[in-house]
Amino acid sequence: MATKPNSEYSEGSIRVLKGLEPVKQRPGMYTRTDNPLHIIQEVLDNAADEALAGHGKKIKVTVHSDGSVSIEDDGRGIPFGLHPTENAPVIELVFTQLHAGGKFDKGSGGAYSFSGGLHGVGVSVTNALSSRLEATTYRESQVARLVFSGGDVVEPLSVRPAGDGERRSGTSVRVWPDAKYFESMSLPMAHLEHLLRSKAVLMPGVTVSLTQEKTKETQTWLFKGGLRDYVTQTLTAEPVIPLFEGAGFADAQNDSFADGEGAAWCVAFTEDGQPVRESYVNLIPTTAGGTHESGLRDGLFTAVKSFVELHSLLPKGVKLLPDDVFARASYVLSTKVLDPQFQGQIKERLNSRDAVRLVSSFVRPALELWLNQNVEHGKKLAELAIKAAQSRQKASQKVEKRKGSGVAVLPGKLTDCESRDILENEMFLVEGDSAGGSAKMGRNKESQAVLPLRGKVLNTWEVERDRLFANNEIHDIAVAIGVDPHGPDDSPDLSGLRYGKICILSDADVDGSHIQVLLLTLFFKHFPKLVDAGHIYVARPPLFRVDAPARGKKPASKAYALDDGELTVILDKLRKEGVREGAWTISRFKGLGEMNAEQLWDTTLNPDTRRLLQVGLGGLDTTQTAELMTKLMGKGEAGARRDLMELHGDSVDLDI
Repeated sequence: MATKPNSEYSEGSIRVLKGLEPVKQRPGMYTRTDNPLHIIQEVLDNAADEALAGHGKKIKVTVHSDGSVSIEDDGRGIPFGLHPTENAPVIELVFTQLHAGGKFDKGSGGAYSFSGGLHGVGVSVTNALSSRLEATTYRESQVARLVFSGGDVVEPLSVRPAGDGERRSGTSVRVWPDAKYFESMSLPMAHLEHLLRSKAVLMPGVTVSLTQEKTKETQTWLFKGGLRDYVTQTLTAEPVIPLFEGAGFADAQNDSFADGEGAAWCVAFTEDGQPVRESYVNLIPTTAGGTHESGLRDGLFTAVKSFVELHSLLPKGVKLLPDDVFARASYVLSTKVLDPQFQGQIKERLNSRDAVRLVSSFVRPALELWLNQNVEHGKKLAELAIKAAQSRQKASQKVEKRKGSGVAVLPGKLTDCESRDILENEMFLVEGDSAGGSAKMGRNKESQAVLPLRGKVLNTWEVERDRLFANNEIHDIAVAIGVDPHGPDDSPDLSGLRYGKICILSDADVDGSHIQVLLLTLFFKHFPKLVDAGHIYVARPPLFRVDAPARGKKPASKAYALDDGELTVILDKLRKEGVREGAWTISRFKGLGEMNAEQLWDTTLNPDTRRLLQVGLGGLDTTQTAELMTKLMGKGEAGARRDLMELHGDSVDLDI
């Protein structure tokens, strides 16, 4: 007699999370959970956006003895009247509704032309993950106050006239982070101080202060010299040439960028010492870099290369690469982007493709002019870059000698790269021969190799290591990589590794995702040391291409979107630029094989504009990850797999 299962899967099993429930259920999708600093930063960013918009000159942060944190500004204050359609006070909506804020309307006359806020989930996440939050707004000679607990209103909006001596405008938010959502409740004070100091640097003339109640210590930052002062104070080594400082912003007549978009930068080149590198987008720190940093690198390299060629400084047999110029560069880069696209809600990395051209188009001509006006300094910089190139080439030759004998015959379908520099080399495992053909034509032959895969790779989760090479695809992958299969406790010889990056490139559909999982299974199970060392990546090709017609002085343009969210951002931007509704053409890529070589380079292969995700264990240890992989890939695990899908089916992605 069959046993009745304990749980029933029916219509009632599907949960719809409303309000702030998604944040409470999965806080890690919206913020960092190691400590509460990021939810405090969301409030700080709002205060900074007010100053960026020209409506505030002071930001005051207080860390209280009871573990709460206050952020005060003298901006315009959050509106507290009833919203025209939601029938609730605006200040309540800002703190209780995901995707509610003043930063979506970025056209002419919008409340914020440039801000870090994009998704409208910032302070609502702070509220959801706080045991208590008090919000006070000073506006129109009135003071409005509202108190929340766990995201819910516990003290309704109260409004009173401003008293004598009280501020006439501004916002004050006091936050008590909820301990159940964070691994540690201790704020990293050094990180907070650095964050506040950098805000002051990026907003010359704005005073930023930090007070700690326990020690009664107050620190205040006010930089009138901006980026130059900051770089000079932070450098640990003497620059070989004077600091290269500049700024460039588009005006209303610019054909390619919105009015006000651009960047300010200060770059120092040193022979030794740890480089100082910081970048920001609309005052948001992008600790993982992004396309704006790629633009700075491209601008610096192109200008230096042009100077070297003009003065015939390059020795015979030496080839300059971007990293030869960039390796000894310290910089602070502050970029303004109208509709920034970040990787993830915590905004650590900028993904906006246009930011490469934006920053490079202002940096390159400025540095070219400066170098040719200061030829002796230009020659010193060229000498530094050439020395780096020579060291790199010498190291590459040493590695080649060590690997010279006993190498297996490479697979015939592998299209290899010319370079033997592992730090530069990349191999793309491409789904299908047609996409492989486009990748071969579109790649950078110097440093990018392509290995096309036919069909789906074998599920190797339960395959013994000595049976792996019975499968041709896996044999070819292992030989091309140059590393033998191994286990987590082995000490494999990685000296034969031929590529610093091994990138999985598959279609943006269900079959493509399946191929990704099969290859990730192979690497985690049989090449774990490559995963640990950060050599495995997943490329993310776009789903959509948008072709826009010429408008006014602006020529016809094309843009690529990774998903529906980015497509919406692109279309909104076209509307703001005056493109008639429907005048654009939207193409959906069914697979990589539909892309020609140029499109594949622009979207997926070009290091400056592609989306490449490094594969890691996502905060889990090896045992936890192995248990999860067994549920996903084990042959006798259908029941566990179904339970896992029910639990995580509404997640955007499952981090493995």
